Amino acid sequence: MAPEDPARPLRIGIIGTGGISRAHAPGWIEVGAELHCYSLAGAEEFAEAFGATVHGSLEELLAVVDAVDVCTPTAVHAEIVHRALDAGMDVVCEKPLALTTEDARAMVEHAERAGRHLFPAHVVRYFPQYAAAQRAIEAGTIGRLAVLRFERTGSFPTQPWFADEEQSGGIVMDQMIHDIDQAIWLAGPVQRVYAQQSTSAASDTVRTAHAVLTHTSGAISHCRGLWGPPGTRFRYTFDLAGDGGRLQYDSAGDPGVVLDDVAASRPASGDGFLPDLSGLRSPYAEEIVEFAAALRSGGPTRVAAADGAYAVEISRAALQSLRTSESITC
Repeated sequence: MAPEDPARPLRIGIIGTGGISRAHAPGWIEVGAELHCYSLAGAEEFAEAFGATVHGSLEELLAVVDAVDVCTPTAVHAEIVHRALDAGMDVVCEKPLALTTEDARAMVEHAERAGRHLFPAHVVRYFPQYAAAQRAIEAGTIGRLAVLRFERTGSFPTQPWFADEEQSGGIVMDQMIHDIDQAIWLAGPVQRVYAQQSTSAASDTVRTAHAVLTHTSGAISHCRGLWGPPGTRFRYTFDLAGDGGRLQYDSAGDPGVVLDDVAASRPASGDGFLPDLSGLRSPYAEEIVEFAAALRSGGPTRVAAADGAYAVEISRAALQSLRTSESITC
């Protein structure tokens, strides 16, 4: 619900003030938004850091903002998004949209009925390396895609709710969904999913998962994720092979970013769970700037509500495969 006066700043309600809200806030500040926040914990600290106005209830916040940014734990995304849509709000929602396919689809349908925007924050589409790969594939640079490989490694998140798959969806729904979304973005719809997961005998917070997606185009995507022990360095890679060539990227040896001695001496900006973005324009800011422009103009964004729901659907198929040890038809 963009303001009628285009000269007036967007009033954005941040719901949930944990780690991801602090990645989103600089983007809203960049577009000149007026920040409001509501959270069960941490709202005062967030407000002090970003100049936001704290509200004592969700209803109070919804009464004074133009749009909301849902940064809460995944299990309550659906409830909050529905309440915001009922209040006439446009919504940005951190990924995954919801824990179930049914809830994700219901959120998309609700937004459509209400005539409101619902933007899933699939931030990896805004990382320059992945965006460049998408443009190259669209241009036919490596021909018809055949095999795509994605890896994502990081330390286990510090918040304990991530370990409860009923609340977070585990490594597949929270971490691997980034690469599942990339596989879909680059290679199209998925016909079949097979997945496996291994958990450390020493700690259930150390785990790895592997999913194989068979696309309707015939391409095969391999997605591998690792949640490691504290101190694990965040790393992401892709290797995309087509009948006309190959595209590769590894964040551990990024040749596209060269730091001088001063920059190299600064502490890394990542925490092992979120990537180190030192020297890069923040993709979190990039996605928020694009969402803000769409709120003002109604223009397109590179990720739509239906994309968020489809990523949930394929992730749920991977979880079903983990439970049954069977290949799941989508």
